[in-house]
Amino acid sequence: MLQELLGAAAAVAAGGAVYLAAAARVVKQYERGVVLRLGRLHGDVRPPGLTLVVPAVDRLRKVNLQIVTMPIPGQEGITRDNVTVRVDAVVYFRVVDAAAAIINVEDYRFAVSQMAQTSLRSIIGKSELDDLLSNREKLNEGLELMIDSPAVGWGVQIDRVEIKDVSLPDTMKRSMARQAEADRERRARIINADAELQASKKLAEAAKEMSEQPAALQLRLLQTVVAVAAEKNSTLVLPFPVELLRFLEKAQQQGPPAPQDPPVQPSSPPQQAQPDQRIQPHQQVRPLQPDQQVRPLRPDQ
Repeated sequence: MLQELLGAAAAVAAGGAVYLAAAARVVKQYERGVVLRLGRLHGDVRPPGLTLVVPAVDRLRKVNLQIVTMPIPGQEGITRDNVTVRVDAVVYFRVVDAAAAIINVEDYRFAVSQMAQTSLRSIIGKSELDDLLSNREKLNEGLELMIDSPAVGWGVQIDRVEIKDVSLPDTMKRSMARQAEADRERRARIINADAELQASKKLAEAAKEMSEQPAALQLRLLQTVVAVAAEKNSTLVLPFPVELLRFLEKAQQQGPPAPQDPPVQPSSPPQQAQPDQRIQPHQQVRPLQPDQQVRPLRPDQ
């Protein structure tokens, strides 16, 4: 009799151990357990730790409550200003209601992924290219609201959505590069013109000061000569400004007056000696005498 009782107790203990092994479940710290008894939700969500279920009757579904990082595949779309782009993004979400994530949606991960792709396409069509490139914070907020609205009923909370990359066609990249180059050239010309204006004002002030002190121009000329000579050139080009000539002319005019010579009286032009056309009495021409006349020669002479 005693042996039978001991055998029965051992059988019951073995059966209890088998039942306990079949009914025991372990829920991890970052998980929550949802028990479905004969297909219906039974009780509250099981906390982490050791929990028991009825074998062959209850089914325990574990839900991970950690933040899930899900990349959104690149989506091609046309922006509001008719530019074709390809946008990649990433979404961060986590489950806040384990029962709703199991009962309200078949696969909450796939549902969040599809909703994120659809919302990203919608954001691309509503935005302009400049917003996608420079105003991503506002687009991220709008994308997060679009995904989070239906996800609330799935027991999922969207923590953050980020646009990772915006791919542009090569032609658009070249156009943007030319635009940026032209803008930088415009700013460089404006800065150069502003510098020329300021320099001209300073040069005008310097010229005004030098005009009051002519010696300053000479000093500036010497500084220029020193700067040119420092280059160790074999040929020295010495500028000679017109102002220096004026300075020397003024200095000469301000010096002691030179002694003046007495004025020279204009002399009358010398009179040319007129030949004496009168014939003296001993110079009068006399006629030749008959014996002094020249006889003509004969042919035989």
